[in-house]
Formats: sequence, structure tokens, C-alpha cells
Amino acid sequence: AVFMSQLLSSSDLEGGTAAAPWLCQPVLQCGDQIYNPLEQCCVDNTILPLKRTQLCGLNCIYWPCFELCCPESFGPRKNQILKMKALGVKSQCHSASIARDCGSRRCF
Repeated sequence: AVFMSQLLSSSDLEGGTAAAPWLCQPVLQCGDQIYNPLEQCCVDNTILPLKRTQLCGLNCIYWPCFELCCPESFGPRKNQILKMKALGVKSQCHSASIARDCGSRRCF
């Protein structure tokens, strides 16, 4: 992967042809860091690899780049439900679509 800092320090910039397409591309930032959306995502101002998984509840693995781990109930059985993240939007549990239930069964 070629990052913006590598492009800016490249000797190809002097000619202007190699860098021209890159300078027109939007730069995605996570907090104050630039990241590559083909390999990474930004979750709560933290850059994560797209393949990163985490545990939701006691027995459910999910992909934080693509899903939200949301509480479904707050009683003695604190069920979790996974919801889909909308690309390009800061997704929230109350407005996202349900992806799968993490309640009583394993959903690996």
C-alpha cells in the first residue's frame, strides 16, 4: 500500500505526473491519522484492520468495521444483537438494521 506521506516524499512529485491522480483523491482521516479504507476502518477514532474481530457478549464474534455490538435487553440475561453499520455514516445502535442475534446461540 502506498500512503500519502510516501507520495509526498517521492521524487516523482517533481515531474507532477505520478502524483496528480493521488492529489485529487479524498483523504480519509481517523482522528488526526490518515488511513487506507481498502485495508482499514475507523472505529471510535481508532484505526482497525478490516479483518479484525471482537467478542460481543460472551459467545459472539463480530467484525467492528462492519457491525455494531448492541444491547438488546438489560435484564439478568443481557442479550446482545449485532447491527449492520452504514458505510460513510456514523452508525448507532438505535437506528441500524439488525444483522444477527447473539442471544442464546453461538453465532461465529
